[in-house]
Amino acid sequence: MVTESELLDFMRETAYKPMTYQELEEHFHIADAKEFREFLKLLNRLEQEGKIILTRTHRYGMPERMDLVRGRLQAHAKGFAFLIPEDREHPDVYIHANDLKSAMNGDTVLVRVNSKSVAGGKLEGEVVRVVTRAITQVVGIFQNEEAYGFVIPDDKRINRDIFIPKEGFNGAANGQKVVVRIVQYPEGRAAAEGEIIEILGHKDDPGVDILSIIRKHQLPEAFPEDVMEEAMNTPEEIDPSEIAKQGRRDLRDKVIVTIDGEDAKDLDDAVNVERLPNGNIKLGVHIADVGYYVREKSKLDQEAYNRGCSVYLVDRVIPMLPHRLSNGICSLNPKVDRFTLSCEMEFNEQMKVVKHDIFTSVIRTKERMTYTNVRKILEDEDPEVTDRYSDLADMFRLMKELALKLRSKRMRRGAVDFDFEESKVIVDENGKPTDIVKRERSIAEQIIEEFMLAANETVAEHFHWLKVPFIYRIHEDPDQEKLLNFMMFVANFGYTVKGGKGDRVHPRALQTLLEDIQGTKEQTVISTMMLRSMKQAKYDAESTGHFGLAAEFYTHFTSPIRRYPDLVIHRVIREVIENGGALTAARQDYLNSRMQEIAQQSSDRERVAVEAERDTEQLKKAEFMLDKIGEEFTGIISSVTSFGMFIELENTVEGLIRLSAMTDDYYHFHEQHMALIGERTSKIYRIGDEVEIRVARVNMDDHTIDFEMVDMKPRRRDDGSYGGGFGGKPGQGPGKGGKGGKNGGKGGKAGAGKAFGKAGKAAGGKGKASGGGKRSKRGAAGAGASVDAGPAVSFGFGSGKGGYAPGPAATSRKAGGSGGAGKGSRRKKTSASGIFIGGSSGGGTPGADGKPPRKKR
Repeated sequence: MVTESELLDFMRETAYKPMTYQELEEHFHIADAKEFREFLKLLNRLEQEGKIILTRTHRYGMPERMDLVRGRLQAHAKGFAFLIPEDREHPDVYIHANDLKSAMNGDTVLVRVNSKSVAGGKLEGEVVRVVTRAITQVVGIFQNEEAYGFVIPDDKRINRDIFIPKEGFNGAANGQKVVVRIVQYPEGRAAAEGEIIEILGHKDDPGVDILSIIRKHQLPEAFPEDVMEEAMNTPEEIDPSEIAKQGRRDLRDKVIVTIDGEDAKDLDDAVNVERLPNGNIKLGVHIADVGYYVREKSKLDQEAYNRGCSVYLVDRVIPMLPHRLSNGICSLNPKVDRFTLSCEMEFNEQMKVVKHDIFTSVIRTKERMTYTNVRKILEDEDPEVTDRYSDLADMFRLMKELALKLRSKRMRRGAVDFDFEESKVIVDENGKPTDIVKRERSIAEQIIEEFMLAANETVAEHFHWLKVPFIYRIHEDPDQEKLLNFMMFVANFGYTVKGGKGDRVHPRALQTLLEDIQGTKEQTVISTMMLRSMKQAKYDAESTGHFGLAAEFYTHFTSPIRRYPDLVIHRVIREVIENGGALTAARQDYLNSRMQEIAQQSSDRERVAVEAERDTEQLKKAEFMLDKIGEEFTGIISSVTSFGMFIELENTVEGLIRLSAMTDDYYHFHEQHMALIGERTSKIYRIGDEVEIRVARVNMDDHTIDFEMVDMKPRRRDDGSYGGGFGGKPGQGPGKGGKGGKNGGKGGKAGAGKAFGKAGKAAGGKGKASGGGKRSKRGAAGAGASVDAGPAVSFGFGSGKGGYAPGPAATSRKAGGSGGAGKGSRRKKTSASGIFIGGSSGGGTPGADGKPPRKKR
């Protein structure tokens, strides 16, 4: 039987030329009818997965030999996208909106690389084929047009509305948040078509906001019945006979504790330390043996694989495992027996692991400690708390000593430690945000952090040298181009990255720079830019090292209740221990064939979880600022762009000051310096600068906040009045007459003021309804020009989907795209976002059957 690897290896050979299935059959000497059928199935499957290509002449070949690149599509709100290739060595490929075909964000696609752009030799390409669809359903607001409808997606990366035929409404009412299943994907100018499968409620109803984010990311909430049935069959407590039968090491007499947050319920790690007679310190890290209860290929295991990890939203947790396990038999609750996997490490004075042991165990924790109480003992020396835990206080002091020494060693070897402040949004029982508090990183958090890092490294190195299939946590070296840009950037401040040759830099050099800038004005700007120049950490079947931790070997061993990779390696660890330190050849082959796929799935699910967590946090932060409009705050510039600058407040809330609102001068964006520089005054705004701002607007549709400068005066115009617009020459474009302008009228307040060069003419709409001159109800939508992409760029009909809408008021979807069609213009049928559907010129009206005309195939 021909295997997948044999076939692909043959096709990758330099001498291989595309063959028909008959030629391949002859090459592999396939004579048996059954084997032939299986071979055809293999060819079809690989072709479906995009691993091989069937040419027009019915020959099979490899995509890379045909200038095709396979990867994941990362779409942008402005319409274009990037291909993130599966081949790590291959650079990203830019794809113009017109070359996306029917592909959408997250899809796995094959792209043909057509050219390199003039500037910088960037690759450009076009989508040849969609291999797998990432988006099958979309969350958005339903807009009823009677004969048909539209769903305006919440996800701005889906930059065209979904067309809904009358029969697809399924009871949805205008303005409701809905989930729509895509029936037909976008083709040419035609929109995607769908049917409504779930009505979440009105967008302002309590709870609908978070529910929308859960549906948007397709996060599973309730567990299927068969999974719950399996969970209910797990025991609530350990059978004592099992301990001896399994040969676990009994650690129940040791002083072992858990240290977690007050509200944590899934306690998956416990620790203990002791000073040995030889002066060394012995650290024990004991992790819940979840793999013992969640067996490979069980329903629980399949569900955990699909979920990938637990997701921690602002007001709830979507767990990877049912509560019966995560909060019950798998949680290291105090004073009860629990099965664990233990890693014991002996550290000498230089903090080198001189001896280690990894084994199955049973523990009984002495106390469920919180970060707060450990901090009170070690930092505050609170007499009441210290007295309450007097029998444990000495152990905590030894833990502090060990943790600080481990951290010091890690810093010396060059681990990069970003000390960014994190926050937590506090919500009431109705989901309304009541406060934003900063997360502490006290000595208690550092103790657990250092101990888990030590265990992860020890386990990773141990199993790397055993050469068994494993999953590692890797962090690749920074991209050469990004690193070079970062080095040029810090040179503006008079710093150099020591040892950096432009192609490779040791993490120690970056950590040294972070230490050099500690406490300086530019600390925030340089730290932020350094972080942006780095790659994302991910899971992999190969151990290639962790750049940020300056670790040669690293894995995730310590959280099997909430991370699937940890659960998988726990099974491998226990299997190796139970089989005398090795695996059978068959088992080795099977695990090898699965590990990369599990690593990829875990990385993908982690990304989804991070996006969902970020979305809910952004949503609740915007809601928190709703009643603070008009209030003044001191903030720090956290990012500078071509369309304005982002300001972060003390409570970590971030808002945008648009370039169009900076009216005391004309500001130019200098990318290399990451600064906005005034044309007349030479005033400079850059990351890290402190500014006084006022909360101007909160957009709960996009979860964005607009700030304005407290001391910003409007720029003086040649005619003696003051304009509120940006760019262009006075009088150019129909949207002139900003706030307070001589000709502006009240309608001018909603427009962007003077138009921005040619873009103003394109985006400002027609006639009086575009925001200049007489007052117009649609004035709010008539933003004179979008400044998101710089001069002479128009995003069509004021959809606001090209990023942040321009002008003092964000573009209203309800008002239609162009702020009213103006005199004599014929209003065309569009969705509320102003995106035209069908037709050769981007306009057109739906046909007689209520469906937009489609491009012939």
